[in-house]
Amino acid sequence: MPVLSRFYGIIIRMYFLQSEHNPPHIHALYNEDVAAIDFMTDKVLEGHLPPKAMSMVLEWIDLHRDELQQIWKTQEFRNIPPLE
Repeated sequence: MPVLSRFYGIIIRMYFLQSEHNPPHIHALYNEDVAAIDFMTDKVLEGHLPPKAMSMVLEWIDLHRDELQQIWKTQEFRNIPPLE
């Protein structure tokens, strides 16, 4: 699973699988916590992150939603700048 970005101890990844893996989402890992987050709706599909980490991930998604959509659509991996 490619790593799209890393910031403040958070790792953002995206699986590249068949269409049955919808809705479009990312996986955010922070310490022992993992969450799958629909980047179109900001809905947590599975898992949990601490509130501060979740807030940073949602801010990062908001900044890079178009890039995430493009990566999901084309399945062409590229790095996305971290949250600063």
